[in-house]
Amino acid sequence: MKKALTFLACLLMAGLLFAAGGVETSTKPEQINLEWWTWDPDMLEQNKQIIANFEQANPNVKVTNTIVGTKEYWTKIRIQANQNKLPDVFTMSSGYIEEWAKAGLLYNLDSFIENDNTFDIFYKSIFDTNKAISNTNSYYAIPFALVTTVLYFNKDAFDKAGLAYPTDAWTWDDFKQAAKKLTIDKNGDGKIDQWGFWFYGRYSHIEPWVYANNGKLIDRDTMQFNPDKNAMDAMKMLTDLVLVDKVAPPQKDMISFQQQDVFPQGVAAMWVDGSWFVDTFRKNVGDAMRWGMVRVPSGPAGSNTLTYGWPDSYAIAPNTKHPEMAWKFARYVAGEGINLDVYMAGKIPSAKKLAEDPNFADPNLQPGKDMNLLIEQAAGPMITSYTMGWSEWRGYGGSESLGLNGTIDAIVNGHMSFDEAFRKGTDNINAVLKRYYK
Repeated sequence: MKKALTFLACLLMAGLLFAAGGVETSTKPEQINLEWWTWDPDMLEQNKQIIANFEQANPNVKVTNTIVGTKEYWTKIRIQANQNKLPDVFTMSSGYIEEWAKAGLLYNLDSFIENDNTFDIFYKSIFDTNKAISNTNSYYAIPFALVTTVLYFNKDAFDKAGLAYPTDAWTWDDFKQAAKKLTIDKNGDGKIDQWGFWFYGRYSHIEPWVYANNGKLIDRDTMQFNPDKNAMDAMKMLTDLVLVDKVAPPQKDMISFQQQDVFPQGVAAMWVDGSWFVDTFRKNVGDAMRWGMVRVPSGPAGSNTLTYGWPDSYAIAPNTKHPEMAWKFARYVAGEGINLDVYMAGKIPSAKKLAEDPNFADPNLQPGKDMNLLIEQAAGPMITSYTMGWSEWRGYGGSESLGLNGTIDAIVNGHMSFDEAFRKGTDNINAVLKRYYK
């Protein structure tokens, strides 16, 4: 009997020890802290809500958001990179993906994408555009929004001229014929009051036409500016609109206008620029003018299915302590966990469910069903010209008088002939590229 009681006591003690041991060895989920940097101060309240929702779904995660104004963002994020203190997830521009990827400052996402359902959720074409921009065979960024370029047209001006609206099947000849009929001196004073078209050397005014003619600007083998015949034909066609066809004004005659006001004020009946201007037109024009948008007309050597576009993205720090959770959060803020109202009108979500939301092409807001074009472009083949040193050789921002921008302006303003301008412009552009590609 004593032996039996002793045995039972031992069993009871072992059970208690086992239970106690179970309590001691159980572990809580690891507490994870993520740093998230973005560049849009207008997103402060929305970012707070996004973080709250993510933290609620992931109780062991704490996300801290730092918002830096666009002008200061790249200075401050570069300082973080130099100090090896990059945030876990941060906004990345198409203009810097190649530079940062090659410097080892971006996490290689291939393994995540290969073992995930990424392309069930997001448009593969937009991810592939980022891969092409990186000039590598890997993915280094998670796109959250795409911008493309389109032909905007003034429906009121077309109606008054008795012209059918443009279509996605328009060719350059269709475009030029309409531009001639839409260039009008309304009061007979010898001055044009409404131009058929307007542009200047800015990249989003020029490059869509190059790619609509199946042109190339950069020789990817040498990484030098070496436009092929199709590209040169496109740029000659554009400059001839000013100098020969007289359906577009020289840039020097438009200095009293902000470039985004020429089309909305009815000074030009057509304009090619970024899809982000949908938001500007809705806010500044309202219903004072009826307008629409179609694909950029295709050239004789081109196709009407190739889109000139580029994404805004998120990247992950290469030395993040929590790569799996950083990837999960990056996917979340790139579209999985957010709503369509986060996006500025004209920016195309990379997440399919958001782009295909009926509210994206709201029939009650201009341009109505024309917004479906942007979804088609997001899902289709895409091209861009981003390289290292992109802003300099394009002539963007402070470099506007140089590069491709300055070359086109010099021609349409009558300062140089087409051939002379491109001889000098090519030298300037390649001097920039040689600094980055040695």
